[in-house]
Amino acid sequence: MLPRVRAAVAQLVAGLGSEPRSGGAGEPPPEPCGRSRSEPCGRSRPEPCYRPAFLQLSPAELRRAQDHTGRAVQSPRDGRRRLPWSTGYAEVINAGKSQHNEDQACCEVVFVERRPSPRGRLLSKEGCGELTGGRKGFYFHYWALFDGHAGSGAAVMASERLHLHICEQLRDLVDILQDPSPPPICLPHGPVELSRVPLTEDDGEVPSDAVPRFHLEKAVSHESLVIGAIENAFKHMAFLRPELLGKEFTHLEFPRRIQPKELGRKMLYRDQDMNGWAYKKIEEDDLKFPLIYGEGKKARVLATIGVTRGLGDHDLKVFSSNIHIKPFLSCFPEVRVYDLTQYEHCPDDVLVLGTDGLWDVTNDKEVAGVVMEVLTSYEPNDPCRYTMVAQELVVRSRGVLKERGWRLANDKLGSGDDISVFVIPLGGPGNYT
Repeated sequence: MLPRVRAAVAQLVAGLGSEPRSGGAGEPPPEPCGRSRSEPCGRSRPEPCYRPAFLQLSPAELRRAQDHTGRAVQSPRDGRRRLPWSTGYAEVINAGKSQHNEDQACCEVVFVERRPSPRGRLLSKEGCGELTGGRKGFYFHYWALFDGHAGSGAAVMASERLHLHICEQLRDLVDILQDPSPPPICLPHGPVELSRVPLTEDDGEVPSDAVPRFHLEKAVSHESLVIGAIENAFKHMAFLRPELLGKEFTHLEFPRRIQPKELGRKMLYRDQDMNGWAYKKIEEDDLKFPLIYGEGKKARVLATIGVTRGLGDHDLKVFSSNIHIKPFLSCFPEVRVYDLTQYEHCPDDVLVLGTDGLWDVTNDKEVAGVVMEVLTSYEPNDPCRYTMVAQELVVRSRGVLKERGWRLANDKLGSGDDISVFVIPLGGPGNYT
C-alpha cells in the first residue's frame, strides 16, 4: 500500500512541476575569468528551476529534466563546450521528494588577479610600473556540488558566488603563493605591499641574547593560507543578507513532536521497587533538549535539521520555539588537502564528487567498481569516458522504475533524492591529449 501512495504522490508532484519555465537553460557557458553568471529567469532572485549553465539545456530538455516520473539523466552533450579536464557530469531529479531539483553544480576556471597596491596604482597612472607588464595572478580550477534542502535558493546562490568569494580572498596572497620560499609569519593590515617584515630594523636577525617571541617559533605554510582563504569565503557567503538568498530555502516544516514543556510543570515518578509515588517539580534544566537528537541517519541538530554544516537557513527555528538554528549550524567547511604533485596519476585515477542521492544508496566500493568497469571499456584518450562514468553512477543509484517504485539491481529501494555526480580526472588535461 505504501509504495502505491508514494507513486501517486510522485506522479502528482511531477504534474505540478511539468510546466516549462524560462531560465538559465539557454545561457552560454561562463567565461573562465571568475565573473559570475547572469541571474537566471531575468529576476534578481534565483529560480528553483535553474540548472547548471554548462548543461546548456534547451527548453524541451529542461522540461524533460523536470519530469519526476521519467527521471531522465542529464549530461553535457558531445559537441558542446567540454568541462575543464574533460570532467564528467550527470544529474537526475528526485522521484517526487520536492517539486524541483534542489541540487546545484558549478565548474569554473577562475583567474585570481593580484590586488594592486597604492604604490602600484600610482605608478600605473604615471605610465610606468609593474602593471604595464600585464595582469599578475594565477588560475585555479573549481568544481562544487551544493545539496539544497527545503528549496534551492541557497544552493543556487552558492553555485553563483562562492568561487568569487574564494577568488577575492586569494587576491592578497598572489605574491606569497607564487613564491616558493616560506610565507611570512604575519600579514600587514590594509592594502599595502605584501613583503616579509624583518625581525629587527637593521639586518633582520634576532640578537643571540633575545628571548624568542611566540609568533617567531611558528611556521605558516602555503597550504594553510589557502585553507584559511576557503574558510573565510564560506563565512562571507554564509552571512549574506537572507533577502539576497530568497525565501524558498529558509523555511522547513516538520511533523509535530511532543516537546518536554508540553508535559506540564509537574510529574510523578515511582521508584524501581514500585513502593509508592514521589512528587517532583520540573526545573528549567529538565527541559533542556540535546543538541544532537537521534542516531545514525535519523540524527538531527536540535531535532530539526540533519546537517551540522550549511549555508542559508537564517530563519529556521526549532519547532514550537523562538530558538534559531543558525548559531548551531556551522558555516565552516571541513577542508582536506590532496597534493596532486606528490603522485603520478594515470587516466583511470579520478575523484568522484556526489550529492546525498548517490552516497545514500551506493558505497565507496561500489562506486570504485563502476568507475573501473566503465573506464576499461573506453580508450584512455577518449574524453567522453568520464561523462559515461558519471551517467552510469547516476543510473545505478536511481535504479529502474517498477511497480514498487525505483529499484536497484538487487531489488532494494533506489535513491528517490536528487542525484548529481562529477567525475574529475586527477591527472588533469595532460594525460588525455
